[in-house]
Amino acid sequence: MTKADLNKRPEQVSSMFDRVSKKYDETNDILSMGNAPRWRVQTRHAIAPQPGEKILDVAAGTGTVSKVLADAGAKVTALDFSAGMIEEGKRIHGANPNIEFVQGDATKLPFEDNTFDASTVSFGLRNVQQPKVALQEMLRVTKPGGRLVIAEFSTPPQALIRTGYRAYMQLAMPSIVKLVSSDPEAYTYLNESIIAWPAQRELASWLREAGFERVKYRNLSAGVVALHKGFVPLAEAGSSSS
Repeated sequence: MTKADLNKRPEQVSSMFDRVSKKYDETNDILSMGNAPRWRVQTRHAIAPQPGEKILDVAAGTGTVSKVLADAGAKVTALDFSAGMIEEGKRIHGANPNIEFVQGDATKLPFEDNTFDASTVSFGLRNVQQPKVALQEMLRVTKPGGRLVIAEFSTPPQALIRTGYRAYMQLAMPSIVKLVSSDPEAYTYLNESIIAWPAQRELASWLREAGFERVKYRNLSAGVVALHKGFVPLAEAGSSSS
């Protein structure tokens, strides 16, 4: 078994997600102490999906976020590069007419320019080997004036909370993962990827660098998670220049 690492080679990361796909959602709900559904609701509010809108959900996994967007009447394209995640997503949500599952690469999105009213990615951007390229691709496929919303683990600004969070990840999480996960080794990588991920302001700068405007973020769960939002410029849709 090849272990994924912070080099984030696509074939290794994809294989890792294939292995954990069947218990991924259950494990995440436990590790988040039940907060994952609440984070999905907050992500939906930030996206503000409207009936009939076309929304791209990048790194969609099994489609947990796709479902809450589809329930609002949006037409959701759930893209993931893990065949196992796509298979599990189709098993769970395959009967939902508002969700289409597509296997694809976030850095080479298989869509025309200006296709979607909104794009989103939840807890997946940090697993992309070239996240800045993925941001440029989401800008390209989102319509003028369209929005991007990113939900991702982040850095709690309060030192005490930050220390407690790191202690949980390093001490408690490994023991929990051994009990509930189908592949504890995979969560070693996921833990490392969270610690190595940039803080809120740096990620916001990446969005601006990619070409998004009106970029802002807000913290959830004291900054354990952050929601970033930006808009495609009306005059520069599909362009990665600022």
